[in-house]
This record gives sequence, structure tokens and C-alpha cells, in this order.
Amino acid sequence: MREAMAQAKLAEDIGEVPIGAIIVRGDEVIGRGYNLRETSQDATAHAEIVAIREASKAIGAWRLLDCRLYVTLEPCPMCAGAIVQSRIPQVIYGTGDPKAGCAGTLMNLLQERRFNHRTEVIDGVLQEECSIMLTQFFRKLRRKS
Repeated sequence: MREAMAQAKLAEDIGEVPIGAIIVRGDEVIGRGYNLRETSQDATAHAEIVAIREASKAIGAWRLLDCRLYVTLEPCPMCAGAIVQSRIPQVIYGTGDPKAGCAGTLMNLLQERRFNHRTEVIDGVLQEECSIMLTQFFRKLRRKS
């Protein structure tokens, strides 16, 4: 999770919402990503999507079997869908998202029984640190406005 937090810091450094993700296969990080929505003007440029794309290129496959995704914020509906579609077996996230969380907060798309793939979810890893990073970012943003 600390590596995902380092990715989130990269987002913050360029003025993006500090959300970071990594994908690990065995002991190797094969995908990294951070939020790039504003920079790229791309609504799909969430940390998880960026990391999934990088991991898929790294292994030459769209199925990310035997991988774990670490992300600082609970995945949204789009990212949860991409996680299911890429067959990632385990997601570990830092803090919940009361506005868009789809790994158990608003709904749980990652473990929806009607899908052909379900993902194990571990929540609350370094929760306080992940939450503080986001809270401080938005506090600074409000002060600037």
C-alpha cells in the first residue's frame, strides 16, 4: 500500500486528486498508476485503469490472473468493472469512498454473484493515512478557491 501511496503523491504533485494504484504479481510490481483525469482530460484515467493497462502490457495479456491490486481509495463503478473484466483475483484498498465506492460501500460489484468472476476484497489497509492524504488535498484546494 505504501507504493500505491507513493503513486498517489505523484498525482498530488501535478494537481490531481491523490489516488494511486499498483498491481503486483508474485513479488513484482507489474503496473503502476495514479489519477490523471485532469492532466489527460480523460474520464477513464483513474489510477486503477492506468495500472491495469500497464500491467497488461507488462505480461502481454488482458487477464491479470495471479495478481493483486493495491489502491488508496475504494474503486468506483468503472474501475470495479475493469477489475472484474481483467480477472484480478484480489483487491486491497486503503479508505472507503462514500460517494462512489463499489467494493462494499455503495454496492459491491467486485463480488457480485451474477458475474463470472469475483474478487477478494481487503479493505482498510493504511486507512487513516490514505484518508488523510485525500482530506488534506481537498482542504488545500478549498483554501485556494
